[in-house]
Parts: sequence; structure tokens; C-alpha cells
Amino acid sequence: MSDSEPVPPPLPMPLAELPAAPAAGAGRRWLLVTGLVAVAGLVLSILLWQKLGNIQEELARRSTDSTAQAIEARTLARQAQEGTRELTARLALLETRLSEVSLQRTQLEELMQSLSRSRDENLVVDVESALRLAQQQAQLTGSAEPLLAALKSADQRLARAAQPRLNPLQRAIARDVERIKATTVTDVPGLLLKLDELTRVVDELPLANAMVTGAAAARPVVPAAAPAPARPASAAGTSMAWLDSLALRAWWQRTLQGTLDEARGLLRVSRIDQPDAALLAPEQAFFLRENLKLKLLNARLGLLSRQTASARSDLAAASASLAKYFDPASRRTQAAAQLLQQVQSQMKSSELPRLDETLAALATAAAGR
Repeated sequence: MSDSEPVPPPLPMPLAELPAAPAAGAGRRWLLVTGLVAVAGLVLSILLWQKLGNIQEELARRSTDSTAQAIEARTLARQAQEGTRELTARLALLETRLSEVSLQRTQLEELMQSLSRSRDENLVVDVESALRLAQQQAQLTGSAEPLLAALKSADQRLARAAQPRLNPLQRAIARDVERIKATTVTDVPGLLLKLDELTRVVDELPLANAMVTGAAAARPVVPAAAPAPARPASAAGTSMAWLDSLALRAWWQRTLQGTLDEARGLLRVSRIDQPDAALLAPEQAFFLRENLKLKLLNARLGLLSRQTASARSDLAAASASLAKYFDPASRRTQAAAQLLQQVQSQMKSSELPRLDETLAALATAAAGR
């Protein structure tokens, strides 16, 4: 029943039925409330159902999207894994190549260092052999020029090499060069030339007891007759007689002078300060000269072998023999004696300087210190 319909007046009822009327109105109100609640619940249910449907659709849509995103994520993850594997392989390959390059670089550096050390060692060995050879040449020749030349050549080679560890060797070479230049040594080549000259002129030296062969030079020379000038035919007989007498007189003079010279040669009176020279037989002159040559040759060998004392004693014996058995008045003897005296005065007892400092520096450089 609606509220707009007119309400009939209430009928009179009996007194016994009066309490039932409020209960019926309350029931209707409860039914109305219940209906309203049911309608509201139905509406709410419908709304909730619609909302739930919307939620389900949204969930389904989101699930679909999530599934698609998951598939896409799995695809991307798979691609990322494949890319990671590829990058890992490339990285491993690059690391392998890097290790190979590093190994090659290390080997190249070792090879360069080995080549550098080998070059330095070869340079040190070459310099040492050159210096030892120069020292042997200096000992054989008695001159310091081979040592100076070898040291200068070694210094130039070391300067071209430009190795800092070889600087001590260069300083040692410079000190040895200064020491050799300050040392006075015997000029052995010059002395050898003078001894060779003495040996050559021994055969030309006159002995003290030799016969004087210059008597013919002392005799007066008779000039040859000059040709007579042409004269007239009237004086020809007189001129021929005069020329014949002049030629005969010159012949007699030459014959007489020759006879006197031969007579003088049979007996000679001279002063000899050394009696041994007078007692020397003519056939022993050859052995005397050869003995003098042997003494000079021994002195030469003594100079070459650096035996200064032996060379001095041989030269002293040669000088004594020259003064004892040869003519001191002869110019050749005097020149030979003067040359022999020069050799004795120029011979010095100083030895050639050694390259001990340079050789020690070479040994240190060869040891790599």
C-alpha cells in the first residue's frame, strides 16, 4: 500500500483485539526496511559485481600486459644473455690477444735489451782485443804510437755508441792517454835505423894496423907536358930536340919516384896506442868485422826484446872494439864512433806504460757492473 492512498477511518474493534494493531504496523515497517535493505544490498551487489567485473577485466588486462611484458622481458633477457655471452667471448678473445701482445712486447723488449747488451759486449770485446794487440805492437816496436792510436779509436767508437754505462771506460781511456803522452819512451825505430847504418859501414872502417895506401896521393904529381905551340918550319928541328929531352927527363923522374915509393913501403914507422891492434893479423880482420857486426845485431835484438841492459852491454863492447882495433884518425871511424855514442845516449831504461786502468774498466764493463 502506498502512502498516497486515503486511509479509511479505523473501525471500532473489540477491546481484546486492540494490542494486535501495533504489531502489524511494526511488521510492515520491518518488511519495508528489510525490502529496502535487500534492494540496497542488491544494488550494492550489482555495483560490487560490476566493480568486481571491472577489476577482473583490469586484472585480466594487466595479466595479459604482464604476460606480454614478461615474454618481452624474457626475450630481452635472452638477448641480453646472448649479448653477454658474445661480449664475454669477445672479452676473452681481447684478453687473449692482449696477453699475446703483452707477451710479444715483453719478448721484444727482452730481445732489444739482449741486442743492446750483445752490441755493448761486442764493442767491449773488440776494444779490448784492439788494445791488447796495440800493446803487443808497442812492445815489439818500442813506440807508444800504437797505444795512442788504439786508445783514440776506442774513444771514438765509445762516443758513437753513447752508452751511459760505458762512461767510466771513456774516462779511464782519457787518463791513460794523458799518462802515455806524459811518459818519455825510447825511440826504438830511430835507434834501429842507426844500428843498421853502423852495421852497414863496418866493412868500410879502416883498421888501426892497416898499410898506408895513400902514399901515391902524398907524392907530387908531375904535370903532363903541355903540347908545344906551333912554330915555324925553320925552328922545327930545335923544338923536337927540346921535347925529346923533356920527355926523357920526366920519365927518369917517374921511375926514380916509383922506386923511392916502393922502398918506403917496405918499412913503415907509425904510433899505435893499442898494442893488440898491431898484433892483429891481416886475415883476422874479417873475423873482427864480423864480431863487431854480431855485437851490433845483438844490441838490435836486445832493443826489440826490450832487454835494455843487454843492449847497453853489447853497445859498450862494440864501442870498445871500435876504439881498440880501428883507426881513430879516420873520418869514417870518427863518424861511426859518434853515431854509436848517440845510440848509447838516446837509449833509455824507461819501459812502455801499460793500459792497466783501461783494461780494468773493460773487465768491469764486460761483467755488466
